[in-house]
Amino acid sequence: METITVGLDTRSYPIYIGKDLNHGELVRKALPKVKDLMVVTNDTVCPLYFEPLKKELEEQGFKVRECVLKDGECYKTVESWWQILTALLEAEFGRDGAIVALGGGVVGDMAGFAASAYQRGIPFVQMPTTLLAMVDSSVGGKTAINHPLGKNMIGAFYQPRAVVADLEYLKSLPQKEVSAGLGEVVKTGIIYDKDFFEFLEGNIEKTFEHDFNTMLTIVKRCCQIKSAVVSEDEKEHGLRAILNFGHTFGHAIEAFLGFGTWLHGEAVGLGMVIASALALKRGMITEDDDKRIKELCNRAKLPVAIPDDMTGKDFIVHMRHDKKVREGTICYVLPVALGKVNLYKDVSDDEVIALIKALKA
Repeated sequence: METITVGLDTRSYPIYIGKDLNHGELVRKALPKVKDLMVVTNDTVCPLYFEPLKKELEEQGFKVRECVLKDGECYKTVESWWQILTALLEAEFGRDGAIVALGGGVVGDMAGFAASAYQRGIPFVQMPTTLLAMVDSSVGGKTAINHPLGKNMIGAFYQPRAVVADLEYLKSLPQKEVSAGLGEVVKTGIIYDKDFFEFLEGNIEKTFEHDFNTMLTIVKRCCQIKSAVVSEDEKEHGLRAILNFGHTFGHAIEAFLGFGTWLHGEAVGLGMVIASALALKRGMITEDDDKRIKELCNRAKLPVAIPDDMTGKDFIVHMRHDKKVREGTICYVLPVALGKVNLYKDVSDDEVIALIKALKA
């Protein structure tokens, strides 16, 4: 088992990465005084993993209840969030209770947000079951629900007590979910680590074979990088903004198509391709780097073509509802080399509209 620490002084917490982990023991270590535990999961994950997890938790003295949500980004709503809070109230949870988020990024985001709000905050543990959640959404304390006008617009920064990432869970993922996770994985190489990007170029196909050593390297390196960024800039006042590479365009795609039509990582994949093309047009990166980014996204089985009916103006409309807009200005994260990105606020709407038109042509 590998352990990485997210350093946030008194709120620091461990990320445990391995296979066949003792989930009950690790949760007990994170929550030594807790008795009542609400496992928040969804109707896809629950039949696969809840009962074995419940047994392990009960062996550690926890009284376990479950809250089963519907699966999918389209259910990342105030109604699902309310369902979690209602379950906590019906079970008469006090401030000495806690939540375990068993599922992908949608479950983790909603369970974390519910934990932040219930009785003004109860502890929670992230137990991600998808690649995307393991490498990104379970780490860093961003919790949220969606609004029809924008993704993740309602939420809180609220750190978990621990992240338990059991790579055995990844074996049940269909190819589409692996690809979605690779969107965030490729992003990590582009924004921070050229050597990691090159590792992915040499090993990306092994992820679809669920090769353990490849998955361990990927999850560990992504968590190391995100932990370093979050430890320095927890609430996205500076450095953490680089993690949004591909997300400004990606969130617009999700909103335009309807949340859940594409998986989040798929939209981020195309968002990175568009952002790279914008950087190339501006002379910030070489044609070779742009080509390598697009090729790696393609090999990760991520979308690289803009939806037929989506125009540049559609992108602008939805990006203006993005939470990263400051004083009416859209902030773009663009690559300047493999392993390095910068933030730009001087990109005009006309420039984006022209780029989208050219890419579609």
